[in-house]
Amino acid sequence: MADAGTELPQIADPQKIAPKDARELSKLFFDRLSTLEEGTREHQYARNTLIEMNMSLVRFAAGRYRSSGQDMEDIVQVGTIGLIKAIDRFEISREVQFASFAVPYIVGEIKRFFRDTSWAVHVPRRLQEARTELAKATEELGTRLGRAPKVSELATLMNLTEEEVIEARIASNGYTSASLDAAISGDPDEHDATLTEFIGEEDSALELVENFHALAPLIADLGDRDRLILHLRFVEELTQAEIGRRLDISQMHISRLLSRLLARLRESMLATG
Repeated sequence: MADAGTELPQIADPQKIAPKDARELSKLFFDRLSTLEEGTREHQYARNTLIEMNMSLVRFAAGRYRSSGQDMEDIVQVGTIGLIKAIDRFEISREVQFASFAVPYIVGEIKRFFRDTSWAVHVPRRLQEARTELAKATEELGTRLGRAPKVSELATLMNLTEEEVIEARIASNGYTSASLDAAISGDPDEHDATLTEFIGEEDSALELVENFHALAPLIADLGDRDRLILHLRFVEELTQAEIGRRLDISQMHISRLLSRLLARLRESMLATG
């Protein structure tokens, strides 16, 4: 049950209250709100009045985005959602100004709105506006003709050239972006293929090809015996002992020769890389 404390003042038009007075009255309303039972008429009045009294915070935050190109009314409505969240989560016992607590919520909602509705890539303003007009014209002609309109028909209706219509169509592709992990198959009985599966990946073998091309002239500069040792070891894949028997050299000597050859080639590769 609601606490039968001091009744809250009845305010005819809370939005006309000066910000300074709104700060003081907000303390009173928050203090009373914490004692009221949610869902009661008194609770609803206190909450709604707090929202209206603090709309100046929303207008202040929304003003930062005046030149964004978005409708200010939409920005204010989104900011109001942040204000409501702040009111529902504010605790007067924290001993912080409500304005300091609320503004981050309001700005956060506005920024989220821009993330969800803004263009995925930068597109000139004239093309952004053309996209809206193009959508309207396409819908109007499609309804009238019973089919998808041609570019020439859209150009006539929109009083644009066909090139401008095509440009607006291309630009509209930049309004949204898709995740590479987005599924492109709508059949629940089939594997949902993703865009990633259709995009080429870096082929690690390409680096080997480059290395082989760089290594070929270095091997060509070696003596006959050194080239033969490398061939027996890495092409015929003989062991060091087998190479030693083939060349009538000890395994230890083959090991030293291979180590010296590989170090020499490695240094030459690094020097040319």
